[in-house]
Amino acid sequence: MRKLLVHFIFGFLGLYLATLFIPGVEVQGDFTQSLKILILAGIVLGLVNFFLKPIINIITFPLRLITLGLFGLIINMAIVWIVDVLFPQLLIEGLVPLFWTGLLIWTLGTLLSFPIIEKIKGKS
Repeated sequence: MRKLLVHFIFGFLGLYLATLFIPGVEVQGDFTQSLKILILAGIVLGLVNFFLKPIINIITFPLRLITLGLFGLIINMAIVWIVDVLFPQLLIEGLVPLFWTGLLIWTLGTLLSFPIIEKIKGKS
């Protein structure tokens, strides 16, 4: 349960940081609506990363091996694009902002594998 909660938090944090720092990524609406959309999109992103991403990683293991793990960035871009399609209020305009958002979320996902975060997630 802790692992899933950490995925939710990192999904929300990644999308929030993307709206702050990446031009071309924004959420329509006032502050409370934007926050609600970011929380819901973070939950969906966390669910996809928790349940589907391990399966996708197994399927695409040869590609990730050949590209020394960089294909993981393409996987994250696809996942972010899916979340963008599911939430019309979340606007990611073009491939370049999608790339930087995917890179940001990929970096945060890499942080999930550090030992300190492993203690937070719990060894269950």
